[in-house]
Amino acid sequence: MKLKLDAIAVTSRNFKESVKFYSLLGFSFDDFSEDEKHIEAITAIGEVRLMIDNADLIQEITGIVPVPPTHSSFAILCDSVALVDETVALIKEKGFEIVKEPWDAFWGQRYAIVKDPDGYMIDLFAHSVN
Repeated sequence: MKLKLDAIAVTSRNFKESVKFYSLLGFSFDDFSEDEKHIEAITAIGEVRLMIDNADLIQEITGIVPVPPTHSSFAILCDSVALVDETVALIKEKGFEIVKEPWDAFWGQRYAIVKDPDGYMIDLFAHSVN
């Protein structure tokens, strides 16, 4: 039996704002209507999918109000150290929250933490050049 990570999911109370945020991180989305309950970023077959579910739907399914974690939900690999800094600057410029400004982590990566409109934290990183 083989297990494989297929998708990462977050919940949203405002798909429009979530799509705006995740588009800054390089994700693309098809058009969606205001009454959608589930949307996914466009990905190639075999890539890990980003799913965004309506928070009320998830509460209805699980009986639990979805609450973002107090740590990062997932990490996004950037092509370069400069791209980490540029992406954080763009996210800040567009009015989204920066949890931790870019820093050179002791484990050899340029790292930053940003927050989506619903409070999910996402790590942005790039491998440092030695």
